[in-house]
Amino acid sequence: MQVPKEYEGKSADDIFRTIWRAPKKWIHSIRMADEVKINNQKANWNAPLKEGDFLHFPLFYEEDYGVIPHFHPIEILYEDEHLLVANKPTGMDTHPNEEGQTGTLANAVAYHLQMNGELSKVKHIHRLDRDTTGAVLFAKNQLSGAILDRMLSERKIKRTYWALADGLIGPKKGTINKPIGRDRHHAVKRRVSPSGQEAVTHFRVLKKIPSARLSFIECTLDTGRTHQIRVHFSDMGYPLAGDKLYGGSSRFKRQALHARFLEFSHPLSGEFIHCEASFLDNPPIFENVID
Repeated sequence: MQVPKEYEGKSADDIFRTIWRAPKKWIHSIRMADEVKINNQKANWNAPLKEGDFLHFPLFYEEDYGVIPHFHPIEILYEDEHLLVANKPTGMDTHPNEEGQTGTLANAVAYHLQMNGELSKVKHIHRLDRDTTGAVLFAKNQLSGAILDRMLSERKIKRTYWALADGLIGPKKGTINKPIGRDRHHAVKRRVSPSGQEAVTHFRVLKKIPSARLSFIECTLDTGRTHQIRVHFSDMGYPLAGDKLYGGSSRFKRQALHARFLEFSHPLSGEFIHCEASFLDNPPIFENVID
């Protein structure tokens, strides 16, 4: 990589350990093997770098995919040598939940990599429920995976969801700050619980549809609890349309929830990346409510 202006004066050690906070085991491995070069010379790990210097280090290793490559047509929203964003359709798990499982988004991503001649472990950075559609982020190497994991935990990856809720929500916008825990009476369900984990959902009403008694809403999350948006709106008395698990109507075949936008800074270059996930439902759910 070419050293950007904002890294000028930093050393290779600063970049790996402080800026990227790369895995210590990986840093130790490449350092001991003298695999890091600066302008094609053996790196002085503590020397300050200048803008335009070339920092070379091994990043791409052949690794088993970790899942079975399995063909399923998927839309790739963004891809480079470090990461990939895929548009998950409904009825598909994000990743296998048991050994040998195929038919998940991770299996489809592995097949995509295989067809492109890439042999790298498939690592999802976040997940979507089986019947929630939209953008899902994957890392393609150990360094980008570690940085993206940290960015997610530090809320530096913005995920914006669109949903249709049953009923006409009163406030135009708001924040739901209610902890979510397991439902003791149901193996799959979650519920608002004082002893649950912190869960914060910000929302705004994009449109009310009185004729259908629906609210078209946009949500962003400070946390990523299982079923978070579904639980919070059900608790408010406005379950997502189609979400029969949480008391929603049977208007749609699935809960009307779509991860519409994914925004973040590239883990290595710092470039701003904005992904917009198209709608995949047939018959359509969201197209009919967008002006």
